[in-house]
Amino acid sequence: MRRIHRTRRDWAADLGLFLFAACFAVVSSPSIPVPDDMSPAWRAAEQAAGGLGCAALLLRRRWPVALAVVLLLAGGQLSHYMTGPAMVAVFTVAATRPWRATAWVAALAFAPLPVFLSQLPELPEDRVSSAVTYFALIAGTIGWGLFRRSRQQLIASLRERAELAEADVELRAEQARREAREEIAREMHDALGHRLTLLSVHAGALEFHTSAPRTEIARAAAVIRESARLALSDLRDVIGVLRAGPEGERPQPELADLDRLVAEARAAGGRIELTGPPDCPAPPPVVGRTAYRIVQECLTNARKHAPGATVTIRVARTPEGRLAVEVHNTPPLGPDPRDGAGGGQGLVGLAERARLAGGELTAGPDGGGFRVRAWLPWPAADAVAAAGQG
Repeated sequence: MRRIHRTRRDWAADLGLFLFAACFAVVSSPSIPVPDDMSPAWRAAEQAAGGLGCAALLLRRRWPVALAVVLLLAGGQLSHYMTGPAMVAVFTVAATRPWRATAWVAALAFAPLPVFLSQLPELPEDRVSSAVTYFALIAGTIGWGLFRRSRQQLIASLRERAELAEADVELRAEQARREAREEIAREMHDALGHRLTLLSVHAGALEFHTSAPRTEIARAAAVIRESARLALSDLRDVIGVLRAGPEGERPQPELADLDRLVAEARAAGGRIELTGPPDCPAPPPVVGRTAYRIVQECLTNARKHAPGATVTIRVARTPEGRLAVEVHNTPPLGPDPRDGAGGGQGLVGLAERARLAGGELTAGPDGGGFRVRAWLPWPAADAVAAAGQG
């Protein structure tokens, strides 16, 4: 047997409907037409049946349809005092049960109506008035129950929409937090990886060449100090960009800064050949910044995974209106530290950067070395102007 759990509000509603049915029976009893030959015992039996019908309303949550059927049949055959309980039972069905069950109960409630209409000329006026009132009350009860159910369905739909909207807002917030974390990780990796590898190279040189001339030691120490200062500056810039809004962003690296980046790498002992950037108006800021980060990450990887190798950098604008960036390093002079080292997260970040800029990036071994190719969109100035006018 299915157990019904009632809250305090449910109990209050059930008791209120019980009192309504009882009061309706008491108030309407004087207006109910009674045959003159009805004995007091039969009238007392009808009143007792009405009381049982009111008490049976406490079962309306467990068996609403069955209770409505029983009370409708009893009201038509046994007792006029069943009208109040029948109204409550019919209301419960209309407010809580599916349309099909409501339709069947409504059909049962109005089944006597054709018989009543066929006998209408022969019935006394008080019986006609009583029957019309009964059918009107049943019709109003069904209508009120249907309205109550539609209102509950609307409230449930609005609640569901609110919950979905809240979940969507939370999902968007989590996505924004995840994107912010990825942006922090990407900026930290790109901006600080270059400086820290310079620190590592010069610190390693000082560690393994303790007998080097004082001038070389001083020069390496100066590079370490300058790299540390620049690393802190880059860290402040990254944090400043992450904290600032669109109107307060600090300057970001551009394509023209590649010369400075290569000069720093050469000062650390790297063998680098740079072709480009092209002598023409600067590309869009996001394209220039992406190209700079690609070259920066490639130089960082070359220092970590291919020490002593020659790095060739080519930056050019293609006839198709794209910026081509190619970085290739020769095989390392010693054992390749790439074997078993690193997780490739830098290249994954570069590929994501290129995709967000509207381009593409490929990377892989080439002739014992490693080659990275990237293509970024760089539309012609007249095309940009035309798009702006359109």
